[in-house]
Amino acid sequence: MEHGLAPDWAVALEASGLGEAMRHSTWLYPAANLLHLLGLVLLAGSMVVLDLRLLGVAAAVPLAALSRFLTPVAAGGLALLLGSGFALFAADAGPLAGNTLLRIKWALIALGIANALLFRWMWTERLAGWDDRAPLAGRVQAALSLAIWFAVAAAGRLIAYY
Repeated sequence: MEHGLAPDWAVALEASGLGEAMRHSTWLYPAANLLHLLGLVLLAGSMVVLDLRLLGVAAAVPLAALSRFLTPVAAGGLALLLGSGFALFAADAGPLAGNTLLRIKWALIALGIANALLFRWMWTERLAGWDDRAPLAGRVQAALSLAIWFAVAAAGRLIAYY
């Protein structure tokens, strides 16, 4: 628990009941880790399938129906990721708060969420007309989504090493 120049809020979170429980429980940290992995699978799996469909893969699958099915799955995965990620962070918040990769990951998560919300706002009502080919702007957003969420996962994995 090296804190150095950690922000007060991170030191307080690490010293909180949640931080203590995450560090000292035999099962809580591993359970949060597994929930984080489940959230990643639900979010990334849904986003990859939907984004690839937007890019023209599996054109026979109706896009609007696929989006209606996968969007709540992705949202549930994101909720699991955010909740479990917060719990995992609480265990070592002081040192992690200054980790550049974690800050990059947080910025990318915000960017990924903003891209998804913008996509929903701009395009949800028009998806039924995209079964043959999504417009260029929609395809660009899909490609950007794939890149952002891959970068989030990569940054998350690399935090342990840097």
